[in-house]
Amino acid sequence: MQALLNLLTGPWTTYILWVLGTEGATRFGALRRAIPGISARLLTVRLRVLEEQGVVARHVEPSTPPQVSYSLTGQGHELMGALDALNAVARRWYRDAPDHSDASSRAGARAGQASQIASQL
Repeated sequence: MQALLNLLTGPWTTYILWVLGTEGATRFGALRRAIPGISARLLTVRLRVLEEQGVVARHVEPSTPPQVSYSLTGQGHELMGALDALNAVARRWYRDAPDHSDASSRAGARAGQASQIASQL
């Protein structure tokens, strides 16, 4: 238990796992954009640790430039039950809090609200 908790409590680790578990295989840049505030260096370090532990798989497409994506392994998918349970708790606790998971969807929602207000004028 201690070894697993040490892995999961590393900076950004559970968030990285959550994104990969909910989005599926994700390229590095998209993964970085999905985790606001994480630096490229820290994301690289955490992905390497997760790969070394057998929780995340790294896939390289031979192209120019090479396309690298990351996905959960079988072990990574085993963690999704626990992360889903945490997500359910978070939704109950923060039910009234604004959703900060996707900046583009928030921007789209604001644009839609502005459009509705303008149409009412």
